[in-house]
Amino acid sequence: MARQPALLVLEDGTAFQGESFGAQGETFGEAVFATGMTGYQETLTDPSYRRQVVVQTAPHIGNTGWNDEDDESRQIWVAGYVVRDPSRVRSNWRSNRSLESELVKQGIVGICEIDTRALTRHLREQGAMRVGISTETLNAHELQQKVLEQPQMSGANLVCEVSVSEEQVLPAKGEKRFTVAALDMGVKSMSPELMSERGMEVHVLPAEIPFEKLQELNPDGVFFSNGPGDPATADAEVELLQRILDAQIPFFGICFGNQLFGRALGYSTYKLKYGHRGINQPVMDLTTGKVEITSQNHGFAVDAKVGEPKETKWGEASVSHVCLNDDVVEGLELRGDGKLKGFSVQYHPEASAGPHDSAYLFDRFAQMMEENAQTH
Repeated sequence: MARQPALLVLEDGTAFQGESFGAQGETFGEAVFATGMTGYQETLTDPSYRRQVVVQTAPHIGNTGWNDEDDESRQIWVAGYVVRDPSRVRSNWRSNRSLESELVKQGIVGICEIDTRALTRHLREQGAMRVGISTETLNAHELQQKVLEQPQMSGANLVCEVSVSEEQVLPAKGEKRFTVAALDMGVKSMSPELMSERGMEVHVLPAEIPFEKLQELNPDGVFFSNGPGDPATADAEVELLQRILDAQIPFFGICFGNQLFGRALGYSTYKLKYGHRGINQPVMDLTTGKVEITSQNHGFAVDAKVGEPKETKWGEASVSHVCLNDDVVEGLELRGDGKLKGFSVQYHPEASAGPHDSAYLFDRFAQMMEENAQTH
């Protein structure tokens, strides 16, 4: 594929000249780096990357091509894509087209042949920031001015841009054990799949669903998915979650769902300097004492203290998981009347393309719903 000159400029004026990778044109977003050496197809189709330009730290990208099985949602969601050395050939038995052809097909503007190590070090030191990639504006000052006109990620409400518009149902595999209401904040397809494998009939619902409509399903449990944007903007979803807790329906949340659980319990959230994005993040489950290697993608976190439980009207809230790299809160749990009422994790236990250390959390969700059913 013919390459065109391309330019990447950060909001602070730092510029990198390279070549086009994917569609021609111009794009803007928040520059973030992802450290996974594999799984680029899952990364690109993760709705949590809405309005973000992903920088791959692994230098060689595209060697396994693109297939029809590994998409995590209905489309590519990243605003732009940055790689150092795109593979000239694809070699995988499931691949039926190249990564670049898929980027072109879906209109994703990218850049290659730049020093992604230098760019990543800059983002680690200065923090995630707005960025522009262009094959049209090749003057760094002009592109920087366009970048500075773009909205910040703080204060961005993006959930409704990625959520389903109407209910979708995934039947339980084998014997049906539970009915789960899953609010789609940007859900990845593997989450409902893993619940289905455990006998859960999963109703994937629009994020803006009223509580009364959700209640009509008579769910055994409620799930809040991952998603993009600033959790501080999701007041309606937090209010809905508080009504779910009032109704004593067991709750499980992932990523964005963890941040909303934190807000519902009375904690605040804050923006991380450069976030956690990769498939190699060590997390300790304080309930079991075990350490898991986890897949993560988040730029915001819950502001809570390990070892300092918080009394709420639903019971005692506490930190259940912590990141061993930087002590960021990686999970919360709510206990009352001697049982688990709700829990959440900041990372992705459904992890595709891996690792799979944390799939047990879906079993914990099933056990919580079973115990709740026995006491009601």
